[in-house]
Amino acid sequence: MSPILTVGSKMRVSRLTKRTEKNTKKSIFFSVLGIVVILFLIFKFGLGLLVNFSLLISNSKGTTTGSDQNTISFISPPTLNPTFSATNSAQVTITGIADKGRDVYLYINNLQTDQTTADDKGNFKFSETLNKGINQITAKEIYNGKESNFSNPISITYLNSLPKLDVSNPTDGEKFQKDQNTVLVSGSTDPGVSVTVNGFWAVIDDNNNFSYNLPLQNGDNQIKIVATDQAGNRTEKDLTVNYSQ
Repeated sequence: MSPILTVGSKMRVSRLTKRTEKNTKKSIFFSVLGIVVILFLIFKFGLGLLVNFSLLISNSKGTTTGSDQNTISFISPPTLNPTFSATNSAQVTITGIADKGRDVYLYINNLQTDQTTADDKGNFKFSETLNKGINQITAKEIYNGKESNFSNPISITYLNSLPKLDVSNPTDGEKFQKDQNTVLVSGSTDPGVSVTVNGFWAVIDDNNNFSYNLPLQNGDNQIKIVATDQAGNRTEKDLTVNYSQ
Protein backbone atom coordinates (compact mmCIF):
# COMPACT_ATOMS: atom_id res chain seq x y z
CA MET A 1 0.00 0.00 0.00
CA SER A 2 1.21 3.55 -0.76
CA PRO A 3 1.85 5.75 2.27
CA ILE A 4 -0.83 8.23 3.24
CA LEU A 5 0.33 11.85 3.37
CA THR A 6 -1.01 13.86 6.25
CA VAL A 7 -1.98 17.49 5.87
CA GLY A 8 1.29 18.55 7.48
CA SER A 9 3.27 16.32 5.15
CA LYS A 10 1.47 17.74 2.13
CA MET A 11 2.24 21.28 3.30
CA ARG A 12 5.94 20.44 3.75
CA VAL A 13 6.07 18.87 0.28
CA SER A 14 4.32 21.92 -1.19
CA ARG A 15 6.78 24.32 0.51
CA LEU A 16 9.72 22.20 -0.64
CA THR A 17 8.42 22.22 -4.21
CA LYS A 18 7.93 26.00 -4.18
CA ARG A 19 11.39 26.51 -2.68
CA THR A 20 12.93 24.29 -5.37
CA GLU A 21 11.09 26.16 -8.12
CA LYS A 22 12.18 29.50 -6.65
CA ASN A 23 15.84 28.42 -6.47
CA THR A 24 15.67 27.08 -10.04
CA LYS A 25 14.20 30.34 -11.35
CA LYS A 26 16.84 32.33 -9.46
CA SER A 27 19.62 30.17 -10.91
CA ILE A 28 18.27 30.61 -14.46
CA PHE A 29 17.92 34.39 -13.96
CA PHE A 30 21.53 34.85 -12.80
CA SER A 31 22.81 32.55 -15.58
CA VAL A 32 21.03 34.62 -18.22
CA LEU A 33 22.20 37.85 -16.57
CA GLY A 34 25.80 36.61 -16.60
CA ILE A 35 25.60 35.75 -20.31
CA VAL A 36 24.15 39.19 -21.12
CA VAL A 37 26.93 40.92 -19.15
CA ILE A 38 29.63 38.87 -20.92
CA LEU A 39 28.15 39.62 -24.36
CA PHE A 40 27.95 43.34 -23.51
CA LEU A 41 31.59 43.42 -22.39
CA ILE A 42 32.73 41.58 -25.54
CA PHE A 43 30.78 44.02 -27.72
CA LYS A 44 32.05 47.13 -25.91
CA PHE A 45 35.67 46.26 -25.14
CA GLY A 46 36.50 43.35 -27.44
CA LEU A 47 37.39 39.74 -26.72
CA GLY A 48 41.08 40.53 -26.30
CA LEU A 49 40.48 42.81 -23.33
CA LEU A 50 38.38 40.14 -21.57
CA VAL A 51 41.12 37.56 -22.15
CA ASN A 52 43.67 39.99 -20.73
CA PHE A 53 41.46 40.59 -17.70
CA SER A 54 41.00 36.86 -17.08
CA LEU A 55 44.75 36.34 -17.33
CA LEU A 56 45.31 39.21 -14.88
CA ILE A 57 42.96 37.54 -12.38
CA SER A 58 44.69 34.22 -12.92
CA ASN A 59 48.12 35.75 -12.38
CA SER A 60 46.99 37.50 -9.20
CA LYS A 61 46.20 34.15 -7.59
CA GLY A 62 49.79 33.06 -7.59
CA THR A 63 53.29 33.75 -8.86
CA THR A 64 54.23 32.10 -12.16
CA THR A 65 57.62 30.40 -12.15
CA GLY A 66 60.14 30.72 -14.96
CA SER A 67 59.42 27.20 -16.19
CA ASP A 68 55.69 27.94 -16.26
CA GLN A 69 56.27 31.07 -18.33
CA ASN A 70 58.09 29.06 -20.97
CA THR A 71 55.10 26.72 -21.33
CA ILE A 72 52.60 29.50 -22.16
CA SER A 73 50.85 28.38 -25.33
CA PHE A 74 48.37 31.25 -25.80
CA ILE A 75 49.37 34.90 -26.14
CA SER A 76 46.34 37.16 -25.92
CA PRO A 77 46.19 39.88 -28.59
CA PRO A 78 46.38 43.53 -27.56
CA THR A 79 43.34 45.80 -27.78
CA LEU A 80 43.46 49.05 -29.75
CA ASN A 81 41.39 51.92 -28.40
CA PRO A 82 38.73 53.36 -30.73
CA THR A 83 39.67 56.56 -32.53
CA PHE A 84 38.37 58.91 -35.23
CA SER A 85 37.60 57.40 -38.65
CA ALA A 86 39.09 60.19 -40.81
CA THR A 87 41.59 63.02 -40.45
CA ASN A 88 43.26 65.74 -42.51
CA SER A 89 46.51 65.39 -40.52
CA ALA A 90 49.06 62.69 -41.31
CA GLN A 91 50.23 62.54 -37.66
CA VAL A 92 48.11 60.43 -35.30
CA THR A 93 48.45 58.79 -31.89
CA ILE A 94 47.39 55.15 -31.49
CA THR A 95 46.81 53.79 -27.97
CA GLY A 96 45.76 50.47 -26.52
CA ILE A 97 46.15 47.90 -23.76
CA ALA A 98 48.15 44.65 -23.55
CA ASP A 99 49.76 42.46 -20.91
CA LYS A 100 52.16 44.59 -18.86
CA GLY A 101 55.78 44.49 -19.95
CA ARG A 102 54.99 42.73 -23.22
CA ASP A 103 56.33 43.87 -26.60
CA VAL A 104 53.66 45.25 -28.95
CA TYR A 105 54.13 45.55 -32.71
CA LEU A 106 52.03 47.92 -34.82
CA TYR A 107 50.92 47.20 -38.38
CA ILE A 108 49.50 49.65 -40.94
CA ASN A 109 47.99 48.04 -44.03
CA ASN A 110 49.63 44.72 -43.02
CA LEU A 111 53.14 46.25 -42.84
CA GLN A 112 54.94 46.45 -39.47
CA THR A 113 55.67 50.12 -38.78
CA ASP A 114 56.60 50.38 -35.10
CA GLN A 115 57.30 48.58 -31.84
CA THR A 116 56.92 49.47 -28.16
CA THR A 117 56.52 47.87 -24.73
CA ALA A 118 53.38 48.04 -22.59
CA ASP A 119 53.92 49.83 -19.26
CA ASP A 120 53.27 48.39 -15.80
CA LYS A 121 49.54 49.03 -16.28
CA GLY A 122 49.42 47.43 -19.70
CA ASN A 123 49.03 50.71 -21.60
CA PHE A 124 50.95 51.45 -24.80
CA LYS A 125 51.10 54.32 -27.31
CA PHE A 126 52.36 54.88 -30.84
CA SER A 127 52.89 58.14 -32.74
CA GLU A 128 52.47 57.34 -36.43
CA THR A 129 52.45 58.93 -39.88
CA LEU A 130 49.51 57.81 -42.01
CA ASN A 131 49.47 57.00 -45.69
CA LYS A 132 47.04 58.87 -47.92
CA GLY A 133 43.71 57.09 -48.18
CA ILE A 134 42.54 54.27 -45.94
CA ASN A 135 44.87 53.03 -43.18
CA GLN A 136 43.94 49.67 -41.66
CA ILE A 137 45.70 49.47 -38.27
CA THR A 138 46.28 46.35 -36.15
CA ALA A 139 48.75 45.19 -33.51
CA LYS A 140 50.32 42.01 -32.17
CA GLU A 141 51.78 41.04 -28.81
CA ILE A 142 55.00 39.01 -28.70
CA TYR A 143 56.34 37.12 -25.69
CA ASN A 144 59.19 34.60 -25.52
CA GLY A 145 59.28 34.44 -29.31
CA LYS A 146 55.57 33.66 -29.59
CA GLU A 147 53.11 35.94 -31.37
CA SER A 148 49.47 36.63 -30.56
CA ASN A 149 46.77 36.95 -33.15
CA PHE A 150 46.11 40.40 -34.57
CA SER A 151 44.22 42.85 -32.38
CA ASN A 152 40.88 44.36 -33.26
CA PRO A 153 41.39 46.49 -36.39
CA ILE A 154 40.79 50.23 -36.54
CA SER A 155 40.53 52.16 -39.79
CA ILE A 156 41.59 55.79 -40.31
CA THR A 157 41.25 57.59 -43.64
CA TYR A 158 43.80 60.34 -44.27
CA LEU A 159 42.59 63.06 -46.66
CA ASN A 160 44.56 66.26 -47.19
CA SER A 161 43.06 67.60 -50.44
CA LEU A 162 40.02 69.84 -50.82
CA PRO A 163 36.83 68.18 -52.02
CA LYS A 164 35.51 68.98 -55.49
CA LEU A 165 32.67 71.49 -55.67
CA ASP A 166 31.29 72.25 -59.15
CA VAL A 167 28.20 74.50 -59.16
CA SER A 168 26.14 74.23 -62.35
CA ASN A 169 23.19 76.34 -61.23
CA PRO A 170 22.64 79.23 -60.63
CA THR A 171 25.28 81.51 -62.12
CA ASP A 172 26.73 84.38 -60.15
CA GLY A 173 24.72 87.57 -60.75
CA GLU A 174 21.71 85.76 -62.27
CA LYS A 175 18.38 87.61 -62.02
CA PHE A 176 14.95 86.17 -61.18
CA GLN A 177 11.52 87.84 -61.39
CA LYS A 178 7.89 87.44 -60.30
CA ASP A 179 6.98 83.75 -59.86
CA GLN A 180 10.65 82.66 -59.86
CA ASN A 181 10.86 82.99 -56.08
CA THR A 182 12.97 79.84 -55.61
CA VAL A 183 16.21 78.75 -57.23
CA LEU A 184 17.55 75.23 -57.66
CA VAL A 185 21.13 75.20 -56.41
CA SER A 186 22.81 72.19 -58.01
CA GLY A 187 26.18 70.75 -59.00
CA SER A 188 28.52 67.85 -58.30
CA THR A 189 31.11 66.82 -55.71
CA ASP A 190 33.28 63.86 -54.65
CA PRO A 191 32.06 60.57 -53.09
CA GLY A 192 31.57 60.72 -49.33
CA VAL A 193 31.25 64.51 -49.28
CA SER A 194 28.37 66.45 -47.71
CA VAL A 195 27.11 69.74 -49.15
CA THR A 196 25.23 72.59 -47.50
CA VAL A 197 23.51 75.59 -49.09
CA ASN A 198 23.28 78.54 -46.70
CA GLY A 199 23.62 76.06 -43.86
CA PHE A 200 20.94 73.62 -45.11
CA TRP A 201 21.81 70.09 -46.22
CA ALA A 202 21.61 69.47 -49.95
CA VAL A 203 20.38 66.17 -51.38
CA ILE A 204 23.18 64.09 -52.98
CA ASP A 205 22.36 61.24 -55.37
CA ASP A 206 24.33 58.09 -56.19
CA ASN A 207 26.31 59.95 -58.85
CA ASN A 208 27.49 62.61 -56.33
CA ASN A 209 25.21 65.30 -57.79
CA PHE A 210 23.74 67.66 -55.21
CA SER A 211 20.64 69.86 -55.28
CA TYR A 212 18.71 72.19 -53.00
CA ASN A 213 15.69 74.46 -53.63
CA LEU A 214 16.48 77.80 -52.03
CA PRO A 215 13.68 80.36 -51.42
CA LEU A 216 14.56 83.87 -52.62
CA GLN A 217 13.97 87.17 -50.88
CA ASN A 218 13.32 90.42 -52.71
CA GLY A 219 16.62 92.02 -53.75
CA ASP A 220 20.10 90.48 -53.63
CA ASN A 221 20.41 86.96 -52.22
CA GLN A 222 23.77 85.69 -50.99
CA ILE A 223 24.30 81.94 -51.52
CA LYS A 224 27.10 80.09 -49.72
CA ILE A 225 27.74 76.52 -50.86
CA VAL A 226 30.07 74.39 -48.73
CA ALA A 227 31.40 70.90 -49.49
CA THR A 228 32.92 69.05 -46.50
CA ASP A 229 34.61 65.65 -46.61
CA GLN A 230 34.76 63.14 -43.75
CA ALA A 231 38.19 64.45 -42.67
CA GLY A 232 36.93 68.03 -42.30
CA ASN A 233 38.43 69.48 -45.50
CA ARG A 234 36.15 72.21 -46.89
CA THR A 235 35.59 73.87 -50.26
CA GLU A 236 33.36 76.95 -50.37
CA LYS A 237 31.76 78.97 -53.13
CA ASP A 238 29.79 82.22 -52.81
CA LEU A 239 27.21 83.43 -55.32
CA THR A 240 24.84 86.38 -55.49
CA VAL A 241 21.52 86.32 -57.33
CA ASN A 242 18.84 88.99 -57.54
CA TYR A 243 15.08 88.54 -57.22
CA SER A 244 12.55 91.23 -58.16
CA GLN A 245 8.88 90.79 -57.31
